[in-house]
Amino acid sequence: MAALLSLPVLISLIAVALAFDFLNGLHDTANSIATLVSTRMLRPRYAVIWAAFFNFIAFLLFGVHVARTIGVGIVSADVIDARVIFGALMGAIIWNLITWWGGIPSSSSHALIGGLVGAGVTKAGIASIVWPGLLTTGAFIVLSPTLGFFLALLLVLTVSWVFVRANPRAVEGTFQWLQFAAASAISLGHGGNDAQKTMGIIAVLLFSQGRLGSEFYVPFWVVITCQAAMALGTLVGGWRIVHTVGSKITRLTPVQGCCASTGGAIMLFAATYLGIPVSTTHTVTGSIIGVGAARKVSAVRWNVANNIVIAWIVTVPASALMAAAFYALSGLLP
Repeated sequence: MAALLSLPVLISLIAVALAFDFLNGLHDTANSIATLVSTRMLRPRYAVIWAAFFNFIAFLLFGVHVARTIGVGIVSADVIDARVIFGALMGAIIWNLITWWGGIPSSSSHALIGGLVGAGVTKAGIASIVWPGLLTTGAFIVLSPTLGFFLALLLVLTVSWVFVRANPRAVEGTFQWLQFAAASAISLGHGGNDAQKTMGIIAVLLFSQGRLGSEFYVPFWVVITCQAAMALGTLVGGWRIVHTVGSKITRLTPVQGCCASTGGAIMLFAATYLGIPVSTTHTVTGSIIGVGAARKVSAVRWNVANNIVIAWIVTVPASALMAAAFYALSGLLP
């Protein structure tokens, strides 16, 4: 059992976790609303309200499988203590702020996982890692955008074939409205998968302090608080990243926007059900590239896509190094 913390210190760490959750919502606003904004279906201010609502109610649809993976499936629960949590959160927060400021749609999820690994390994070495959970999560760094790409590509090709003889204007009008349902699904998937990561962090912190008894679980107050923090972050919004995802990668029509959101949502729902902490950013970006490539390869601005992929690759090691540094610095505090 980790050394017990005073109540003020425990509350402060939970506040840092909720700050990360808030930044996750702010950073990942683009995932939910990029297609609505880029196809001019909603003004940004209304789109973020739409996304925040569905981010918040996601707990009604999903369990806490992802929270359990984060809490006990990346780094051994026996290793996690206040310093590990502090290092992991600070590493993820700093990396999120850097990429948010640069308008780079990197993954808040993988920043947190990198932070956990960096702080955990600094404390207890490689033996602290739960390899099945980490390897599965690592595989989905590649699989989630790849599957999102092919799902969206298949959807847009299928829609084009089904409506080949239909009036183009009528088809566009229909898919303008269907976009709302698809964007809602993305927001639900984002709220369901991403908010659970902070739930897992807070729950394992409480568990390490003996406040959950002998069995790990996620208290309902943690669920509601994390969903609310993410929804609030979504309301604030990250417009730099909205611009990158919504318009710099490729231009979207309502049909393409609907197919991209639907492909991304299918992936997020499946991963959340399986308890796999995937990146909403990676999945949605892969889907948007897929619908752009369905039109023609040159429709995708591959230089922008390449820069995004580089950020994906760098996220885990960068956040891990920052987390290791913060873990070490926390040892100097009284």
